[in-house]
Amino acid sequence: MTIRPIRSNEDYQAALKRAKALFGKNGQSELDEREVLQTLIEKWERSRHSIGTATPAQAIKFRMQQAGLSQRDLIPYLGSKSRVSDILKGQRQPTVDQIRALHQHLGIPVAALIGSFKHEPAAGPSSSSMAAEEALRKLGVIKSKDNLAGFVSRSKVSAPAVAMLRKTRTERTNAKTDLAALEAWCAAALGRAEKVAIKKIKIGDPKKAARRLAQLSVLPDWQDRIVTALSGMGIVLIILEHLPGTFLDGAAMCRSDGVPVIVLTLRHDRLDNFWFTLLHEFAHVVCHLSPVRQMILDDLDVASSETIETEADEFARNALIPPTIWDQIVKGSSTEEIVDAAEKAGVHPAIAAGRWRFEHSDYRRFSKLIGRGEVKSVLKSA
Repeated sequence: MTIRPIRSNEDYQAALKRAKALFGKNGQSELDEREVLQTLIEKWERSRHSIGTATPAQAIKFRMQQAGLSQRDLIPYLGSKSRVSDILKGQRQPTVDQIRALHQHLGIPVAALIGSFKHEPAAGPSSSSMAAEEALRKLGVIKSKDNLAGFVSRSKVSAPAVAMLRKTRTERTNAKTDLAALEAWCAAALGRAEKVAIKKIKIGDPKKAARRLAQLSVLPDWQDRIVTALSGMGIVLIILEHLPGTFLDGAAMCRSDGVPVIVLTLRHDRLDNFWFTLLHEFAHVVCHLSPVRQMILDDLDVASSETIETEADEFARNALIPPTIWDQIVKGSSTEEIVDAAEKAGVHPAIAAGRWRFEHSDYRRFSKLIGRGEVKSVLKSA
């Protein structure tokens, strides 16, 4: 790492280019370099421009330009599409939770996001925790007079894994997350998993097992087949909706006896999302769970370059559609070519359509193929 002071506009542009290249990298040397570069860049900008008139919206737009981000990329950190638009227009100031998420995930300095403006109060643990508590009560998970803290403290079987939650959260855990609600969700999921009679089994060939799982997607009774298939591999499958303040698509966990558990929230009711999330969590089960990492939580709307997340993404993609088949698909591929690729892979067309939409950031095409509304109707939270 060779860094020198910024003394000219050429130095400034070079520093911006290097800082952009470092986004998403999480090695300690890269993190240190990015932090130093940001300090130098901000110092140069202060010396050339008055920051008194800068707004949080301008700071966000500046980072978007640096990192090549679209408004859609901000949804995991700011909320809905309309909320992103309001904040970028300066019609609404980011909340404390949103500021935390923008700083942690996109590296925008907190000072630039705060400025001299009045901000909305944070949603805070109290409001989202109360909403999460009510949701669990409606699901029959906690008793009418119970509360989150009491429920978690009495969940003896899940205590060890939940206690490790603060230490093992990855980049795929949204910075807006209410930890109290998250702990309660984990305790509820593990509590349900403990009731399933199953033995721990060593999976001989995880990649072949994953391909077999993926190919269940074309069967009319896939919802029953996956439960049976995972049980035969010694894995418990739990469906538990995400709670207010949790921002989850799925999780991989270890039960108290070491039996692995996959938990899905069905937050996005689409077949393409369901199958990718299932195989992503399966990858965590077979590759990453261990005595020192008993719980991995995923908000798949949040990008991550952490090794275990990169590995799980690649494992899931290849299990669903092998590279030899997907390599034939290009940006201009037709509906017939997408369906043909799915048939060759032996998977549902929604899987190929969803992958194309994600890789090309074009969510208008193939919208009729992705299986919207076809998951919750057959897989319901017990």
